[in-house]
Amino acid sequence: MKKASDNPADPFKKALAEATKVMADDPELNVAYSVDPSGMAGDTMRLPQVSRRMTRDEVLLARGTADALAMQRRYHDDGTHARYAPPGDMARSLYEAMETARCEAMGARDMPGTAGNIDVKIEAEARRLGYDQIKQPSEAPLSVAAGYMIRHLATGRDLPPACDNVMELWRGFIENQAGDTLENLQEKLSDQAEFAKFARKVIEDLGYGDQLGDDPDQEDDDQQDDAEEDSEDQTDQDDAGQDDQDDPDAEADPERSQDETQDSSEAQVSMDDLAEDEMSEETDMPDGDAPLEPPPPPPASEADPNYTVYDGGFDEEIAAEDLAEPAELERLRAYLDQQLEPLKGAVSRLANKLQRRLQAQQSRSWLFDMEEGILDAGRLARVVANPTTPLSFKVEKDTEFRDTVVTLLLDNSGSMRGRPISIAAICADVLASTLERCDVKVEVLGFTTRAWKGGQAREKWLAEGRPQQPGRLNDLRHIIYKKADAPMRRTKANLGLMMKEGLLKENIDGEALEWAHRRMLARHEQRKILMVISDGAPVDDSTLSVNPANYLEKHLRDVIDMVEKRKQVELIAIGIGHDVTRYYQHAVTITDAEQLAGAMTEQLAGLFDQDPRARARMIGIKKAG
Repeated sequence: MKKASDNPADPFKKALAEATKVMADDPELNVAYSVDPSGMAGDTMRLPQVSRRMTRDEVLLARGTADALAMQRRYHDDGTHARYAPPGDMARSLYEAMETARCEAMGARDMPGTAGNIDVKIEAEARRLGYDQIKQPSEAPLSVAAGYMIRHLATGRDLPPACDNVMELWRGFIENQAGDTLENLQEKLSDQAEFAKFARKVIEDLGYGDQLGDDPDQEDDDQQDDAEEDSEDQTDQDDAGQDDQDDPDAEADPERSQDETQDSSEAQVSMDDLAEDEMSEETDMPDGDAPLEPPPPPPASEADPNYTVYDGGFDEEIAAEDLAEPAELERLRAYLDQQLEPLKGAVSRLANKLQRRLQAQQSRSWLFDMEEGILDAGRLARVVANPTTPLSFKVEKDTEFRDTVVTLLLDNSGSMRGRPISIAAICADVLASTLERCDVKVEVLGFTTRAWKGGQAREKWLAEGRPQQPGRLNDLRHIIYKKADAPMRRTKANLGLMMKEGLLKENIDGEALEWAHRRMLARHEQRKILMVISDGAPVDDSTLSVNPANYLEKHLRDVIDMVEKRKQVELIAIGIGHDVTRYYQHAVTITDAEQLAGAMTEQLAGLFDQDPRARARMIGIKKAG
């Protein structure tokens, strides 16, 4: 019998994911389906979500997007791309659009079946942006038109109508300015470095040569020339020394040679004395120990000393009530309650089940043969046999239940928008109230960024000349919805903030996890439990575009490894539509946000079971392979 929770789209998603790995030539690639914009983040590819209905448009768009990103993965090298990338905004847009077109054209040449799929994807994007309606070149980006032109010339295929409209508006200008250069396109496609030089020449032809910056190949030549000049200078010095040794006049006139040597020695002594005098004037130190050098700044991450942050001065750790007025929080909270009214009863029943299990563990043993208490009926038989025997009483004994704090760390990224974030908010509310009744402290935290695709830190980086390997470039926003010591009745409205339009942006999981871990270590409770709820890998386009592709993902793995090795905090994770078992040792993945309430309840209940086997059975923990 088919289960109600089975998703008819799952077989298609699985088949598409496997085919995409083969086309990308990357068996380790992780394919996820998300409502977030499609793209690559480290080893994770985000594809458009496919609903249970599996409409024709959804299926075609998912296939086209998968093929386009797979070609990018297969034929694109980040190092080569970064080497030739121009610093100017317009030049950079042209450069990236042409490189994307090259990768997709290579796929169409080597795997012709991808061409039609990618056409569907670029046509959908063009229609979404209204390119089929525009009439003037000024209404369409030149970079987009250049990318379409490269794709058209490289494949010989007609473009979809909306894309063709943009290309035709700019075609005359592009051919007039760069027609001669474009004739060499076919020769450059297979070699990314050669194509990058070709793209820079096209950009120059189009009038944006002032944004190209220095020629990286010329810089290499200059460095080689400098090295050769240094070598020649050293050779000249060696030859001069050899000439002095071979000078016959020097041998014929020993007195002159001795005078010159003496003059040189006196000059050297004089210079040494002068240097010592200047040094003593500048560095006169008072008696006592020499001053210590200032200590180096602490690393940005305790888990990974090599993880860097370009400028953390724009990050913020902020209380939820400081991000909205009280009236707005109340309105958002009412909206949250209204949206989830049908689900609230089911969540409450699960929470009551959790409460009963916790309370059963807190008082479930007895002390017997006491002089007072509850009459022990099991020992009445001996009183009947011997009436002189005193009555026996029993007293309920409270078992040792270690004081505990639980932190719920919620992913507040854009991909959680809609049903997932609503359910996460109401589950956090109900579970916090339930655990509070069982004398368990609960803290609710959220993490996102202050801006899309980089904030003030990225602007500073651009202003300072785009230094290489800058580290994290976006500005963090860590939100405190409920402190552990704050009663739930006072912070209930704060959880409504998750419904605020524009709050949910990008997610940098590693630093958020490290932040929550530090907060827990400062607590006095004996037992500390940290539950992470997320629906995807770390994503921040501004950081990943100028650092190694696995930069944020590696940091997340390092932080998880640190937390799990120290064992001061029990770490568990729930992934919503995303396999988090490859990151966390103790984790569970759910396929639908509707399952979140049950997963959170069972995970927490399992952690409080005293029997380790019962804990493992109840939690259903999956270990990362």
